[in-house]
Amino acid sequence: MRLFVGLGNPGGKYAGNRHNIGFMAVERIAQDHGFAPWKGKFQGAITEGRLGSEKVLLLRPETFMNLSGQSVGEAMRFYKLTPEDVIVFHDELDLAPGKCRVKHGGGHAGHNGLRSIHQHIGDTYGRVRLGIGHPGHKDAVAGYVLRDFSKADQGWLDDVLSGISDGAKELAKGDNGKFMNAVALRVAPPRSSTTPKPAGKQAHDITPAAPAQETRSKMQLLMDKFK
Repeated sequence: MRLFVGLGNPGGKYAGNRHNIGFMAVERIAQDHGFAPWKGKFQGAITEGRLGSEKVLLLRPETFMNLSGQSVGEAMRFYKLTPEDVIVFHDELDLAPGKCRVKHGGGHAGHNGLRSIHQHIGDTYGRVRLGIGHPGHKDAVAGYVLRDFSKADQGWLDDVLSGISDGAKELAKGDNGKFMNAVALRVAPPRSSTTPKPAGKQAHDITPAAPAQETRSKMQLLMDKFK
């Protein structure tokens, strides 16, 4: 069994925030893969279903971001899971918008949700880091992550969430490479290879041949007119 955790803050006020992209990820998985209705438990909202052959729990901690570890720890202990069974989806300032990376173990890099999870279950769990970009100065971070995604962000955001949903089965069975491929196919689809390439230069690239230089004398030209 796997426990997928999406990080965010509860309530409609925060629903569209950059900080809530983790919530958005697990919600998209639940929606696309026919999970059971969400129910309140473990200081959060939880649902369960199957991704391929794997039974998977989806959890949204509703303790607010900086206490997320309380909810994750309760759920993990109830289902007798290990930190290695847990994968956390969270916003990542150090990745450009639309980028996605999978990581296992390591530090929390100042992320309050991850810091709380470290305190409750250790640091060996998996993470799906979802890039939201950086505002450019550390003093602007708090305001930036607690603002909604802009209209201009909606295209790449939907592509990333769709890719996560597409690859969720692979992530559940531990195939991170195939999961990342699924995301990449949504975010940066390959160009069509059905259009034939031109064999040579295009017509507008062809330079007309210069006319042949005239070698006849004026007298010969005059005589040729009367032939």
